[in-house]
Amino acid sequence: ELLERLSRVLFIPFSVGGGVRGVSDARDLLRAGADKIGVNTTAVQRPELLGELARAFGNQCVVLSIDTQRVGDDWYVTTHGGRELTDRTAQAWATEAVDRGAGEILLNCIDTDGARSGFELSLTGEISRSVSVPVIASGGAGSARDFVELFTQTSAQAGLAASIFHDGTTTPD
Repeated sequence: ELLERLSRVLFIPFSVGGGVRGVSDARDLLRAGADKIGVNTTAVQRPELLGELARAFGNQCVVLSIDTQRVGDDWYVTTHGGRELTDRTAQAWATEAVDRGAGEILLNCIDTDGARSGFELSLTGEISRSVSVPVIASGGAGSARDFVELFTQTSAQAGLAASIFHDGTTTPD
């Protein structure tokens, strides 16, 4: 019911995720007012989910959230909210996921998330250049300057901000 009420007053694409295990879960969220469906852990565990969702609703509706963590010189995919490290590299997973039906990638760098130290520009640039779908950078925004760097140094189409608004010193105005 809350999702339905929110969808009536929001005038932006509304992405909803968490616990989406199959087409029926996604259908319920879309019927309740979501515009896009976000998936992460289940898609890593069962990659065919991306194609199932894309066939049912169109790939523009399928947002793959990739939580990444640096290990040595590479970035690896994590699941379960960043608690479990996989053996998949972020770059390989992003490419495979788009081939399977993801229509958008939300790329979150666990290492910088909430740190307000700026986006992980190297990884974001690499992935946004190598896939044919929009990439949203997440994790690390600390100021408006971070967004300028994101959009001038990468091909990301959007940047996500959260913690910079928590203390009230930065506003979206």
